[in-house]
Amino acid sequence: MTKLMRFFVCLAFTMVLAPVAWAQSGEEDHGAAVEKMNAYVGFMNRAIRASDSLSRYESWVNMKKGPTGKERIIYGLYAPYDVRTEIAKAEEATGAEPKMPDLDAAMTRFIAVYKELAPVLEKASKYYDRSDYKSDKMQGGKEFHAQIIKFADEFSTARTEADTLLAKEKRQIDLQELAALEKAEGKKSRWQVRNIMIKAQAVMETLPSGNETKVDLGAYDASLKDYAEAVKVFDDYATEHPGSFHVFESSPGTLLSKLRDFQEKLQKAKGDARKAANDLEWIYNDYNMMVSTSQSATTFSND
Repeated sequence: MTKLMRFFVCLAFTMVLAPVAWAQSGEEDHGAAVEKMNAYVGFMNRAIRASDSLSRYESWVNMKKGPTGKERIIYGLYAPYDVRTEIAKAEEATGAEPKMPDLDAAMTRFIAVYKELAPVLEKASKYYDRSDYKSDKMQGGKEFHAQIIKFADEFSTARTEADTLLAKEKRQIDLQELAALEKAEGKKSRWQVRNIMIKAQAVMETLPSGNETKVDLGAYDASLKDYAEAVKVFDDYATEHPGSFHVFESSPGTLLSKLRDFQEKLQKAKGDARKAANDLEWIYNDYNMMVSTSQSATTFSND
């Protein structure tokens, strides 16, 4: 798992859905879909810790040979978070309405492999925290490695599949909610923020995942064009309606500027994101901040 993957996984589903407009319009089915997606998002966000643990492990271990005890630095692993509550909600969601067959099946597979891998990561992290490898000549580390290897690839594959399908379903729900918000309120401040976040998310989803380092320039350029148009609409609205956005107002434009700089570097590197890894980190930092501030962006709006 590359550094680029860690950024993508950690940030892709930070924004939890809120069925405000649909609740007002009485669309119970949509509310159920949002509740189901929130259960999935909650679990996926907490399960990121296991992905980070594997990344930390891979940073110092030769995954083909396993740990020897002679490594220059032995970092150990991170202990996964306690996700029993999140797993229970996600498992319940897999059988709940509305049915999302592909996503429900993918989540079921991911939960199953998570349950196999997470206890191993937990025990292994404590083994390294105690420096037991110094007294047993890494025998325990080798045994844990065999268990980690048994599930690591399946875990990463299942995680990627679930992430992809979750993004697809979330996008459909977001667009439906945006349409309902426009119908209920018009293209006012809340619509503007939601529209910006949907378009920003679309750009982020074109960035590398898994072991990939290449960006599909066509997909990136198209999503960036859509986002740029949304930013212009947003900025025009902010100019015409001063005070509509709390803290959030300058964030969309700032992110757009960074995305355009990144676009230029990608074009020169023929889509190789490794050539602009530092830019990518800043992009995700800005996007994360937007996700956070978007939740309260219209708190003091008068429209």
